[in-house]
Amino acid sequence: MTTGPLTYTSYLKVNELLQLQRPRSEGPEHDEMLFIIIHQVYELWFKQVLHELDYLCERLRQNDRSRVLHTLRRVLTILKTLVGQLDILETMTPLEFLSFRHRLDSASGFESFQFRELEFLLGHKRRNILIHYPEGSEARQKLESRYQQPTLWDMFLHFLDENGYTIPQAILTRDMTQPIKPSPEVQQVLIDIYRHDDSLIRVCERLVDLDEGIQEWRYRHVKMVERTIGTKEGTGGSAGAKYLAATLSQPLFPDLWAIRTEL
Repeated sequence: MTTGPLTYTSYLKVNELLQLQRPRSEGPEHDEMLFIIIHQVYELWFKQVLHELDYLCERLRQNDRSRVLHTLRRVLTILKTLVGQLDILETMTPLEFLSFRHRLDSASGFESFQFRELEFLLGHKRRNILIHYPEGSEARQKLESRYQQPTLWDMFLHFLDENGYTIPQAILTRDMTQPIKPSPEVQQVLIDIYRHDDSLIRVCERLVDLDEGIQEWRYRHVKMVERTIGTKEGTGGSAGAKYLAATLSQPLFPDLWAIRTEL
């Protein structure tokens, strides 16, 4: 089979990409295009963040400290972009959103399986989330796999253990499907690191930055939803801003926050 020379358009599948924005409103309503593109771009960034975090876990496994720090820096930079995109979405007024919202039927950002994958990888695991995805679907299979896999925090603790900081075996072999819980033993290890190991402090602080970056994105997301639909029920029947607000102030890595009062 003969193919033509590789071009910018063919390499990036630009023609195919530009066919993926299909408004449902009549006209269509002007702002529906912005709504679609913003959320499609979010899904692309979620894909990249998952790609980077999987790589980060492998670098932790390989004890490659320099690449660990480099990869965390990239993820943090992407998170700033994710937050910045909300500024664009907030240029849409409530009435402009309402002009096509009823066309979305049950479709909701709550259904983003990639964001659920991200939550699972970062340790925020809940089995009940899986019921929102049909058994046998690609989304369900990916989430089932993430649900069983170690979290980034688990990989970090193995990394610390590999570097001479003894982590209790019960923690290293814990049930990976359970949420991350604070550990006094781990906190003592972290305090020791902060007092004596400048190199590992940098890794710890980048994880705190990651935790804070996710919380910042959640907060801005809540305020964007409140600004757009107030306290109304979310699209697709979700609890809207009320549900999103409940996710705030839930640190991903509680031990890294708990030690602040001990240092």
